[in-house]
Amino acid sequence: MALLVLIVLGATLGWLASILARTEAPGSILRQMALGIAVSVVAGEIANDGTMIGSLSFLSLGIALTATGAALVLYHAVARRLVKA
Repeated sequence: MALLVLIVLGATLGWLASILARTEAPGSILRQMALGIAVSVVAGEIANDGTMIGSLSFLSLGIALTATGAALVLYHAVARRLVKA
């Protein structure tokens, strides 16, 4: 169940980041959602002591949320810099 929660959290944050950044290309939206899922699952698994069987603690959920948000902000900063160059 914890894995499903982290996947949904990552996909939702990636989709919301694409809305906030006003991204319109479908490939870019999917890339942001995939990045959100990957970071959320990895951060949640590390914070949950390496196990995805069972429940997810609020601390692990918060760490996954924070790490995913930070990764998406970093992604947009790098992507914007590459477009300007």
